[in-house]
Amino acid sequence: MGKTEDGPLHGAAQGRAAPHKDKGVPTLGLAQPALVVRTPFLFSDSPAEVAMKKSRLVMVGNGMAGVRALEELLKIAPDLYEITVFGAEPHPNYNRILLSPVLAGEQTLDEIVLNDWAWYEEHGITLHAGYTVTDVDRTRRVVRGQQADGTVVEAPYDRLILATGSNPFMLPLPGRDLEGVLAYRDIADTQAMIDAAARYRHAVVIGGGLLGLEAANGLMKRGMDVTVVHASEWLMERQLDDVAGKLLQQSLAERGMRFLMQAQTASLRGEGEDGLAGRVRAVCFKDGSEVPADLVVMAVGIRPNTALAEKMRLHVNRGIVVSDTLQTITDARIYAVGECAAHRGVAYGLVAPLFEQAKVLATHLAEFGIGRYQGSQTSTKLKVTGIDLFSAGNFQGGAGTEEIVMSDPFGGVYKKLVIQDDKLVGACLYGDTVDGSWYFKLLREGRSVKDIRDKLMFGESNIGDVGHQGQSKASAMQDSDEVCGCNGVTKGAICKAIKDKGLFTLDEVRKHTKASASCGSCTGLVEQILMFTAGGDYSATPKTKALCGCTDHGHAAVREAIRTPLPDGRKLLTIGEVFRHLQWRTPNGCATCRPAVNYYLISTWPKEARDDPQSRFINERAHANIQKDGTYSVIPRMWGGETTAAELRRIADAVDKYQIPTVKVTGGQRIDLLGVKKEDLPAVWRDIGMPSGHAYAKALRTVKTCVGSEWCRMGTQDSTQMGKDLERAMWRMYAPHKVKFAVSGCPRNCAEAGIKDVGIIGVDSGWEMYIAGNGGIKTEVAQFLVKLKTADEVMEYTGAFMQLYREEGWYLERTVHYVGRVGMDYVKRRILDDAAGRKALWERLQFALDGEPDPWFEFDKAAVDTRQFSPLPA
Repeated sequence: MGKTEDGPLHGAAQGRAAPHKDKGVPTLGLAQPALVVRTPFLFSDSPAEVAMKKSRLVMVGNGMAGVRALEELLKIAPDLYEITVFGAEPHPNYNRILLSPVLAGEQTLDEIVLNDWAWYEEHGITLHAGYTVTDVDRTRRVVRGQQADGTVVEAPYDRLILATGSNPFMLPLPGRDLEGVLAYRDIADTQAMIDAAARYRHAVVIGGGLLGLEAANGLMKRGMDVTVVHASEWLMERQLDDVAGKLLQQSLAERGMRFLMQAQTASLRGEGEDGLAGRVRAVCFKDGSEVPADLVVMAVGIRPNTALAEKMRLHVNRGIVVSDTLQTITDARIYAVGECAAHRGVAYGLVAPLFEQAKVLATHLAEFGIGRYQGSQTSTKLKVTGIDLFSAGNFQGGAGTEEIVMSDPFGGVYKKLVIQDDKLVGACLYGDTVDGSWYFKLLREGRSVKDIRDKLMFGESNIGDVGHQGQSKASAMQDSDEVCGCNGVTKGAICKAIKDKGLFTLDEVRKHTKASASCGSCTGLVEQILMFTAGGDYSATPKTKALCGCTDHGHAAVREAIRTPLPDGRKLLTIGEVFRHLQWRTPNGCATCRPAVNYYLISTWPKEARDDPQSRFINERAHANIQKDGTYSVIPRMWGGETTAAELRRIADAVDKYQIPTVKVTGGQRIDLLGVKKEDLPAVWRDIGMPSGHAYAKALRTVKTCVGSEWCRMGTQDSTQMGKDLERAMWRMYAPHKVKFAVSGCPRNCAEAGIKDVGIIGVDSGWEMYIAGNGGIKTEVAQFLVKLKTADEVMEYTGAFMQLYREEGWYLERTVHYVGRVGMDYVKRRILDDAAGRKALWERLQFALDGEPDPWFEFDKAAVDTRQFSPLPA
């Protein structure tokens, strides 16, 4: 049973509740049975009874962000909570972003449902639909909701999520309460607009942002005459610059939409002498003009819905203030997620960051001790009435920036890229947005674009070997490239789902991957991927993408050729044999393919294929990290981060003897000696007398540990000893890329095990194992794999996963990308479900590592060319 800040959680077997239908409001389908109106209280249960029950999780709000948090929670901890949800609308969870196609008549309400009634029932979730939460008693920990007819339901909680979303902002104008004046936020608003379009002619939309333009387009398609009133000089000024905004206005005007720009609305006029009765008839402006209006839609922005939080006396400032774990800073039992939450002073309104929040929240609720939300760098990729738009970063430019602009008004294409200090810092695209995700990746990673500046404007397919001009975007993308920013879905995940599950329609892809299921801006790209993959013509997956320019063979084909004996029984054991057998264009290969083929040989046939030092990068040939001044850094291995006084003395003496200028403690709990001359390297290694830390290699780098139960009063397991055992067992292990482990002695996770290739976290009953984390330029939280009881199990499961990665990972592919490519389900089948296969993997790794030399001391055995350390004669 989990524990909270003030003791064990109380559980409650809650009564099942089914949603109601309200008269006159569409309810997305099926009528539901009568509602159980009171969730039973069990505060008087005995401790034994409480221990048998689940913790109680209550969520206020049934929108996209909150339900996504529940989806993520159910994936990783399906049996931890008894879940109750209060939703103010009488509907299951639906895609609010797709209300615009519903308004335009392109989709129905049923088609935009994300989780239908059956989903709640299937997962044991009590849904109180059509109930507004009126009060939360934080002392008794009880949520009180009320239906329009006065029916009240109460539910106790151990953990509470506030997912109250946002409210549309209504301009405080005279006449705002007239009939026919609406916001545009939910299904009821959409239905009211559809009904008005069937009876009236003139519509005015106040607000020229995305929502306003979509409302205007939908009403136009319903047959209304529509005027858009906007206070700014150009449309969508927060997402577009002036050129793109005016191109958008011109295109929409050609379709029949009218615009009043820089117009100041003074009032809304209705019937009667004072104009404040009955239905709206006109919109009046400060210059004395007016336009007829039978329907007025205000789309001028949203505000976080914090009324309930304020009533609960939670801290509110631009939203419900939350920490990096999405906990409110007032009450650690209460969380906030979505548009209502303010994280580091920012309340996000886009889907992608809200889903990132949801994933972190789920991890925290699951008591895994990992996951922090650090904020989001956002981009906007939209389809406004059929016109593609994209913007990210500082697309307006300014002092110290340079702009590259391509404008084709007749072709309907405009691109502006903003560069500062040889880095892409902003982008604004109109009409052609296929490279938007690539530009956003460059912007987010902060990489230099100096060497590709002359081709930058023409997109990813014109850079390097990514593709060729004229190819479709789908075929040019790599498997790791993101397709759906809202849901974080990569091309590889889509291709894998199409092939593994036999998908043939866009709806099937949406159902299985959620790609294009949110804002829909990536729909065309998903369709391209579907066409190529399902149609059999697709040829740019990593299996067929050439390893380099020396060959047409991809990584998978090369690995398979090395793994498969020749017809006469011989094995390919040298790089030359591989090149000849696969008819390499370049007889001696290049700096890209030689290291990859060398790794594939030694990992496939250990003790038979001989390592070729000349096919390794300079750091691995010198067994030290070269620095920018030509000197090297030396990092000796410290088992689990633990050292001794004798080792520290030897390090200090070497620093003095060889005048090493910098000594630094690394993030991996080791000591780095920086500025070592190359000719001094063997002597430094000899005097220190410690094993190689492999800080330069595609190998196991570090095993970070906390002090664990040996010293820490919070520790539940001896993490230091576990870390040392893991490191001693695998420290000589070469891999497709660098590998880092961490072992934490308790769920407080001081060793940061949640962002390592393998993370082990001690719990009362043993250990939890996480895999495929990455703390690099793009932090990836590790995924939970299994709970283990003994240290021997930790060793076996870790070794088996590492050997699976060694045998199947592509060279320079991190574990996070390997698992993303093959899928977590595949890894579980190989490691968890196949005990014999798991043991075989672990045995193969032990065989490969047995007798592997330390390159700092066993020069001959490790094939280290010591001539490289001798200075050239003057």
